Amino acid sequence: MSQETWSAVDAYFSDRLVPTDDALEQALSSSAEAGLPAYNVAPNQGKLLQLFAQMQGARTILEIGTLGGYSAIWMARALPEGGRLISLEANADYAVLAKANIERAGLSHKVEVRIGKALDTLPILEQEGAGPFDLIFIDADKPNNPVYLEWSLKLSRPGTIIIGDNVVRNGAVTDDASEDKNVVGVRRFIDAMAENPRLSATAIQTVGSKGYDGFSMAIVNY
Repeated sequence: MSQETWSAVDAYFSDRLVPTDDALEQALSSSAEAGLPAYNVAPNQGKLLQLFAQMQGARTILEIGTLGGYSAIWMARALPEGGRLISLEANADYAVLAKANIERAGLSHKVEVRIGKALDTLPILEQEGAGPFDLIFIDADKPNNPVYLEWSLKLSRPGTIIIGDNVVRNGAVTDDASEDKNVVGVRRFIDAMAENPRLSATAIQTVGSKGYDGFSMAIVNY
């Protein structure tokens, strides 16, 4: 099988099951025009995040890594009135664009984008008593994934779902000799989930328009 086949299958599923709209399309196009890296989730992955939030009955969502706001829009649409999503973005230019995309989607009343390194803003959330969050989506710099997991646990409750994106690294996650900081960070992240008795976790390989990758999912037991 080839990348062409994977992308065609993603397109088929998205065309049939994932209706798009101007707000989502403009979030992608404005991000591309601004030169943001193409790290946004695929449309069917965005819909999957939305379904996870709906199945969870989430009222509070934390996203670590905003980029252009595309995934935030998907998840925020699952929130009921009075629900909120806080998204953390280190790059101020990305955050400004994300806020514009979120406002265009009519979701500014549900989504707050905070600018600054997550390692700095996560402690502030704890000080503010912002948690616990019902759903946490980790999609930022992979070397810090283990630390993001620690903070996610501090900001969670029994039943919180924690999702980690891009954990397969095109298969490199199996290489225990890798010196790639992203691979090392993901492996430490996986080990931390495996060794923490508070978590029940799994990880899934995926292929599609974003290539060969995957995501992890964990539920907080207590």
